[in-house]
Amino acid sequence: MLLSCWENRLFICWVMDNQFVFDLNDYTCEFFALIRREWGFVEKLEHVSVTPQKTALVKANGVTKIFRSRNGETVEALTPTTIDIAEGEFLSLIGPSGCGKSTFLRILAGLETPTAGSLEWRDGAPSSGSDIGFVFQEPVLLPWLTILDNVRFPLDVLGVGKQESTERSKAMLSLVGLADFNKALPKELSGGMRQRAAIARALVYKPRIVLMDEPFGALDLLTRDRLNDELLGIHAETGSTIVFVTHSIEEAAYLSDRVAVMSARPGRIRTVHELGLNRKRSEALKDDPEFHRWLATLRKELK
Repeated sequence: MLLSCWENRLFICWVMDNQFVFDLNDYTCEFFALIRREWGFVEKLEHVSVTPQKTALVKANGVTKIFRSRNGETVEALTPTTIDIAEGEFLSLIGPSGCGKSTFLRILAGLETPTAGSLEWRDGAPSSGSDIGFVFQEPVLLPWLTILDNVRFPLDVLGVGKQESTERSKAMLSLVGLADFNKALPKELSGGMRQRAAIARALVYKPRIVLMDEPFGALDLLTRDRLNDELLGIHAETGSTIVFVTHSIEEAAYLSDRVAVMSARPGRIRTVHELGLNRKRSEALKDDPEFHRWLATLRKELK
């Protein structure tokens, strides 16, 4: 049995792999009476310092999506899906192929309209042109523009002055490790470098939320691991809210504050796990027993 104090008011109790949460403000006496009655002792009491809960940037309320084919048949991609996405968090979506992960991402981006349900944005509906950054599975760079001009392109569209847009684009390219490739064309870069440029472009106009649809899925394992570490650094530096779709359980656990597990089609969010892992992460985390416990939990839920 393990008891831990969370945010100075919640106790999390693990008993035979089952987790129970108690609010000490409401149940202090009842909680300790239960401990004494059921187990007679407290094996370990531990205070854990964690970041206070952040307010929701967007709430998905019963979001549903049904597609209709040309012959009139319908396909239900999402059944009522509800989740709050906190400002500044890194949230990953995992689930079987075809479960609606990308569809949900496109609804968040405003690229698809939900059949039912709604999105409730804290500060009003975002502008798809300036408030939302989207990183696709492929970099989607303009081949005739240099890397600097590709990153600067959305700022030019938004009417930002050339000097400011150039300075912001160079700073973002430096953040993703491409400062020496400003004048290169996309064809002159590796796949991983092109995807880094796409991430820089998605972040350069400081969007309210960044949506990433399996951005590293086509890359080799070593490049993928390196970009995962770089993405953690970018998230720490910018404080961006990131919703990340992946098929990799390890990638989701390594990157995320929370992981949402989706069911098979028609998809819905079955469970959401707050991992509670240290945000200052490195490869050493992958040897941590707690990290492997989460891998086993997530893998079991996907079976």
